[in-house]
Amino acid sequence: MIAPDPLTPEGAAVIDLHEQLEDLEERTGEWPGADVVDLLGTWLAEFDFTRAPAAARWVAGNVWVLRRQDRHEDEVTLWADETSALASLAQHARSNWDNVEGGDGIPASPPASDRRAVDLYYGPRDERGDEDYWLYVDDIGRLASTVPAPDGFLFPDGASCARANSAAVFHPMIGPDDEGLPAIETGGVLVFAYLDADMQAVRVSVDLDTADEQVVRADGTIPLHVEVGSATVFSAGARRVPAQSRPGLMRRLIRRVRRMCWWRGD
Repeated sequence: MIAPDPLTPEGAAVIDLHEQLEDLEERTGEWPGADVVDLLGTWLAEFDFTRAPAAARWVAGNVWVLRRQDRHEDEVTLWADETSALASLAQHARSNWDNVEGGDGIPASPPASDRRAVDLYYGPRDERGDEDYWLYVDDIGRLASTVPAPDGFLFPDGASCARANSAAVFHPMIGPDDEGLPAIETGGVLVFAYLDADMQAVRVSVDLDTADEQVVRADGTIPLHVEVGSATVFSAGARRVPAQSRPGLMRRLIRRVRRMCWWRGD
């Protein structure tokens, strides 16, 4: 059941209407039709139904942001991981090592460790002069529309998705000499997850060529949302829909109002 959030304008409005109707019923012992109409008219006037629904913000991954500043430039670069960003910063430090060489505790040659090279080159933050840097991780946002796709495409509903998920098939390798790869098949989509000795990594690949037509849009693309842990690393075509729930306050209100005999003026 939906629980209105009083911290949102919509939730606060629903709670306010509920309280007004409860007060009306306490005073009159019923819901007089004319009074309810007046309450609903005033309440609905607070909403703006002319605007398009606001797009929902999703986190579509994250990135390491490196900002490096000196007397000549203020540069911002983006990196997939902290190690790569630090290596880039260390490369700059080593190429300008003569700026700090000869200082207290500074060796003649930069150290091999990227972290050590950066720490020695820039020094303590409160003692830095013309040169400084900032390195931090930040989310990559993506706005996803909550309205239906313009081409009329409808992704399978909850029941259809549950049936497809329950029919998922695992395709294992048949021994170490099998030239195939382990994969799970759901809705015709093949997801391979395996250890790749050439890349020295756990590798995940998705094959969409055999996807069921129900998940393929008119332009041939397929909505895809990929997460690793709690982080979204890829999202394209995904569209969040309102949460489904059992009839709540507003549906009960509508049903009750419809049952009223408006022509009697109750």
